[in-house]
Amino acid sequence: MKKYRLQIGLDVDDVLYDCNAYALEWLNREERIEPPLRIYDIQNWGTGNRRADQRIRYFSDPDFVASQPILAGAKEFVRQLCDMAEVFFVSAVPPACMSARALRLRQDFPEVPAENILLGTRKDLVHLDILLDDGAHNISHSPATYPVLFRKPWNTHLSGLLSVNTYADFLHLVEILREASAAPSPDLRQGGVICLVGPTGSGKNEIAGCLVERYGMKKPITATTRPRRAGERADYYRFLSEEDFRAEAEAGAFLETTVYSGYHFGTTAKSLDEIVSRGEIAVIPIDICGALTLKNRYRSGALLVFTRKKRESVILDIVMRDLDPKDKTCRILSLDDEYRNEELCDVTVWVDNGTEAAAERIAQVREKSNITDQ
Repeated sequence: MKKYRLQIGLDVDDVLYDCNAYALEWLNREERIEPPLRIYDIQNWGTGNRRADQRIRYFSDPDFVASQPILAGAKEFVRQLCDMAEVFFVSAVPPACMSARALRLRQDFPEVPAENILLGTRKDLVHLDILLDDGAHNISHSPATYPVLFRKPWNTHLSGLLSVNTYADFLHLVEILREASAAPSPDLRQGGVICLVGPTGSGKNEIAGCLVERYGMKKPITATTRPRRAGERADYYRFLSEEDFRAEAEAGAFLETTVYSGYHFGTTAKSLDEIVSRGEIAVIPIDICGALTLKNRYRSGALLVFTRKKRESVILDIVMRDLDPKDKTCRILSLDDEYRNEELCDVTVWVDNGTEAAAERIAQVREKSNITDQ
């Protein structure tokens, strides 16, 4: 990839300023709601009859927009990003709130020129290299070369989208895109992490199992809210209630989290570091969001492998799975985004010849000191 100054757009609400949690504070206070609504009560966008949806009325209040708290680390994040790229603020606010929004942005982020503040409701018309947004509807309709979802409780059920959990993850992603040709080659000779990235049905779990059984790699113990299945070993996962999982997530216990079929999964630093510190290889099927998080942590000690399988085979696997019809539909519709994630991985391994052959290829790649095109 050619090095040049990228143009990066940042959404504002819940990317730079606290919006949804702050709106719930207003709603809890005004309606005297007990027990108070929490951020996890917002599971998707909408204006139905759910009580938490009443918060949306504050989004059109200039006083609310003018007083939104800035998120921790946002100022430093924008300063660092301005050193790497040309930054734009892309914010959808009603006309009555535009002045309040622009004044706050100029006050809090003076390093971004006033002409780079883009206010309106048609984010789908803004062409950028990268867009960071917490709204999945904005990501799916964005003409940006790399639309990136900022993970929040209301979008964790989505899979396949290029996503990040933190500012640090996003800055590292920008580094990858800006300096891909100069990025250090993965080197796992002294231990590390192999992240298997690919769409549902591409064989990630089967490949991971083969790498563990045949090549001595280790599977980190992942926490999950999924019930233990009949005959499943008690130590294969760390089974948690949804309340306990959320408590650990809020305490920062997990390096990465994802949602699959309505259940949460999370990986701790301890479970991976114990393997890597022994000079061994941890292998983990993971979405692109989690893979980039681990790449940010382990750098050259992480190898991102894209497990590629013919689209028709992937679709057939999704159709045959015991999933909710809505879940199946979402996974099929997200395939274009899933395959696009291949560009961010270190190596691609085809799975059409079987998972054993794919596992063997990954083991061969691991033995090399430098990763080249496969």
